[in-house]
Amino acid sequence: MEYKKDTNIQVIFGLTLIHFIGDFYSSFINPLLPVFVENFSLTLAQVGLLVGISRLMAFIVQPAVGYVADHYRTRFFILGGPILTIIFISLVGVAPSFFVLLVFVSLGSIGSSMFHPTTAGMISEYSGRNFAFCMSIFNAGGTFAFAVGPVFITYLVGAYGLGVSPLAMIIGFIVMIYLFKTIPAPVGESLKDFGFIGSLKEALGAVWKSIVLIWIIMVLRAFVGISFRSFITVLFAQEGYTLVSIGIFVSVFTVAGSFSGLLAGHLSDRIGYKPVFYFSHGLATPSLILLLYVQGGWIYLAAFMAGFVSMATLPLGVAMAQELAPKGKSMVSSLMMGFAFGLGGIMAPITGEFADVFTIRPVLFSISIIPLLTIALIYMLPEKQ
Repeated sequence: MEYKKDTNIQVIFGLTLIHFIGDFYSSFINPLLPVFVENFSLTLAQVGLLVGISRLMAFIVQPAVGYVADHYRTRFFILGGPILTIIFISLVGVAPSFFVLLVFVSLGSIGSSMFHPTTAGMISEYSGRNFAFCMSIFNAGGTFAFAVGPVFITYLVGAYGLGVSPLAMIIGFIVMIYLFKTIPAPVGESLKDFGFIGSLKEALGAVWKSIVLIWIIMVLRAFVGISFRSFITVLFAQEGYTLVSIGIFVSVFTVAGSFSGLLAGHLSDRIGYKPVFYFSHGLATPSLILLLYVQGGWIYLAAFMAGFVSMATLPLGVAMAQELAPKGKSMVSSLMMGFAFGLGGIMAPITGEFADVFTIRPVLFSISIIPLLTIALIYMLPEKQ
């Protein structure tokens, strides 16, 4: 992939801000799961369904958006997606039934899925020579949103009740006014004359096997991360932790991922991707196991450690795929973010079903072994030149 010399800081900031504001609202769901469980008397399988339906929307929507974004110049997905998320995720607090809650979460998740592939695909166009680092900054915007969003929503709901959640829209609309004025349309990838299959052949070519390998690793990473972030909040609620402390826990876990993503991007620009993958996935398993068994105030330190190592490679999978297939940046971004996250999230109800039978902790313990097993797949990845 060839890079322009200078980084366009304003555009990179704007794209990162889109990622932040969209994921800020998406982050409301997990810390509120204990409240939904109480209000609607949900089983753990239903909790898994609630988490999985949001990932299903990403599974369906993102590849289609990535395909269109590589063919046409349009800001519809970039700006329309966050607006949909801002509106419907803010309405979850006034959902009168579990079915309506599912509808609100689904529509909000569709909005989140709309902007991810296009904005991620634009990073290389404006990042200059620091592509992996800029991709990490972009990713950190979303990760930081998942850090501060849970604290914001749990404080708001804890102080004023679930019914005030629609007021959260105000922040998002103010940010969107700025973004409407500053974000350019994406640059198409000269695939307009190709159909779907032709676009895949033109974009992926001889590297499709490597793309599939990265995708498998990202699916497994997503499954582990989504299972832990979703069900450990329910576990801690069962063990007597307050809603606010659970929100802080989720924030610590994700802000650690923000730091590690930036460090991982910086190192990858210099030493390559595979050493960072080895380090992250090798330490993820013991860190996640530790998180399951510490108690009291130690859970926050354990959350930081687990989030730091388990989330570091998220931007690297996207960056690596874009470097391998530069003609289909939005398309491969959708595969690594939407298609991989979607499939990983759809598997969340399986975690819930097993947790209903065997309880949460032993099921999460088994899932924590997966990152260690992926090292064999990482060995087969091509190295960055």
